[in-house]
Amino acid sequence: MANPWHGEVELVVDGERRVMRLTLGALAELEAALDEGSLLALIERFEAGRYATRDVLALIVAGLRGGGWRGTAGDLIAAEIEGGPVGAARAAAALLARAFELPETAGDAG
Repeated sequence: MANPWHGEVELVVDGERRVMRLTLGALAELEAALDEGSLLALIERFEAGRYATRDVLALIVAGLRGGGWRGTAGDLIAAEIEGGPVGAARAAAALLARAFELPETAGDAG
């Protein structure tokens, strides 16, 4: 089970519950994967609702890898994510929010 106090978000992929977390290493991978190369730009896109599918995928991959998964974005192409694209986007947004919130507010996001 995910621990929001540690910035974790749960995601069900192919029927298996996984914990996502944006560790420092996962954030570095995410930053490298972004077209604009900026986490601030990604946060702004999510806040404005202007994120792309590749943003959601990059966040999911980084979060899964931060949670110990060793797959790649290619491994998720045919994966069944609980909640479909909307569920994936919600989980990605919650993951991003939890990574940058203060401990006393953790657990309030998605």
